[in-house]
Amino acid sequence: MKKRKEMIQLIIGIIIVSLYLFPFIWMVLTSFKTQIEIFQTPPTLLPKEWSLAGYQSILNEGVLLYLKNSLIIAGGAALISIFLSVPCAYGLAKSKIKGKSMFLLIFLASQLFPATVLLTPLFLFFNRIGILNTYLAPILATSLGGIPFSVLMLRPFFQSIPKEIEEASTIDGCGSFQTFVKIILPVSFPSIAVCGAISFFFAWGDLIYSITFNRNQSLWPMTAGIYNAIGRFGIQWDNLMAFATLSTLPVILLFILLQKQIIKGLTAGAVK
Repeated sequence: MKKRKEMIQLIIGIIIVSLYLFPFIWMVLTSFKTQIEIFQTPPTLLPKEWSLAGYQSILNEGVLLYLKNSLIIAGGAALISIFLSVPCAYGLAKSKIKGKSMFLLIFLASQLFPATVLLTPLFLFFNRIGILNTYLAPILATSLGGIPFSVLMLRPFFQSIPKEIEEASTIDGCGSFQTFVKIILPVSFPSIAVCGAISFFFAWGDLIYSITFNRNQSLWPMTAGIYNAIGRFGIQWDNLMAFATLSTLPVILLFILLQKQIIKGLTAGAVK
């Protein structure tokens, strides 16, 4: 009965995973089809003739430039989010601060605002300080969403770290800063990696900030540059699917590299 139950659960799991992955698999396979085969009836799952025309076309249109822009924006936003949220979360977890509950409520409320509400004030502010049409504008805008989330996620983990660890480091001669750098940060690496990865994913998928703050198309990320795959007389579906496939590869590779840390970080601090 136990083996039969496990087999049923495995089959159900495979079906659910297949349903979730089917659109991605269809996108990847379509990117290798010709424009004629894409509109063929009935549709084919595997390409009859594997074609790289879509990839060659988007390479000629400068997809590598958009890829570089996305890496700069997403990487910068992730670094800023980690650099600011880690000490903030540690301070809220370990220090006695008046109005701590109000700070946490503000961080939580900031997650409820849609991006469209922040566009106008951010545009006016960035215009005044002169960072429009630069990488810095979308980096700062996207990091605003990652910082509160990271603080709310890291604070329970820091609270779960035993005080005895910090007391032992103090006895060994470490100051507060040395304890934080040499003891707390290495122990917290899985949770920090999760926050950095999520901030990276959030910035990687951004569209509205990059288009609003950068009118220069040479600074657009992948999400904005994908519009160039749409032809003047219609959508070039092979180009569009090839562009979408390349835009998802960095995210998939990052998740594969950090999957152990992400799984540990998501459960760390869940039980206090």
